[in-house]
Amino acid sequence: MVGSAILRKLQAEGYTNLVIRSSQELDLRNQQAVADFFAAEKPDYVFLAAAKVGGIVANNTYRADFLYENLAIQNNVIHQAYLQGAKKLLFLGSSCIYPKLAPQPLKEEYLLTGLLEPTNEPYAIAKIAGIKLCDAYRDQYGCNFISVMPTNLYGYNDNYHPENSHVLPALIRKFHEAKTSGSASVTIWGTGSPLREFLFADDLADACYFLMQEYNEAGLVNIGTGNDLSIKDLALLIKEVVGFTGDLVFDTSKPDGTPRKLLDVSKLHKLGWKHRIALQEGLALAYQDFLKKL
Repeated sequence: MVGSAILRKLQAEGYTNLVIRSSQELDLRNQQAVADFFAAEKPDYVFLAAAKVGGIVANNTYRADFLYENLAIQNNVIHQAYLQGAKKLLFLGSSCIYPKLAPQPLKEEYLLTGLLEPTNEPYAIAKIAGIKLCDAYRDQYGCNFISVMPTNLYGYNDNYHPENSHVLPALIRKFHEAKTSGSASVTIWGTGSPLREFLFADDLADACYFLMQEYNEAGLVNIGTGNDLSIKDLALLIKEVVGFTGDLVFDTSKPDGTPRKLLDVSKLHKLGWKHRIALQEGLALAYQDFLKKL
């Protein structure tokens, strides 16, 4: 989802000298394969969007896979970008790097100030390691490697897998299937009370393009909208977009995850970038993409 959004943005800006590989073409977990790729292509600018990702179920079930595979991907790419003299690298992390009970909204300096959310701790630790790796290569070798932390993302080419998807695409699928099957209700995990922020992936791509040109410092930059809403309110919005007329049922035996996860985006706003696509507009675009693909 993110990679294709960045590709669309670069193409829209007129770039044609793009070096891309799908996961089928290049296994970034394979150290030698990544070394061979970088030696052959010698890219000047690297957007590191590749990762093993998923929702609460996937994160909590495949804990070793999420830690090992994400560490392998970022270690291989960041190290080879240094060895082959890349001019700049942008590493994409995740807002789950922040402590579970950190003050809200989440400022960049809250990193490593408390315990992580247990269900996605392996993924978060991998992403924190990626931030620190970029900073270490900057400190030791003078590499212009930067890190950005997006909020929850959705958009074109999202993952709608019934078990391994994030909450927003999972709800789109649930409401669509309930509508087409004539179900009386849709069951949603948890209480519906956790607050979440959502950014359309094409807005993220626009921010990444902006920061690749304008930001050259250590540390990290949050990318988000600065606004959040409850899972219940999100479900009601998706229900309306999909056109489902039944009821919502909340299964409180299932976990809620982190109570709130809103990014402080004042640093990004001061740099001169703000999001453009409102949530209701983005949900309609995402649903049309879901219908087209699935």
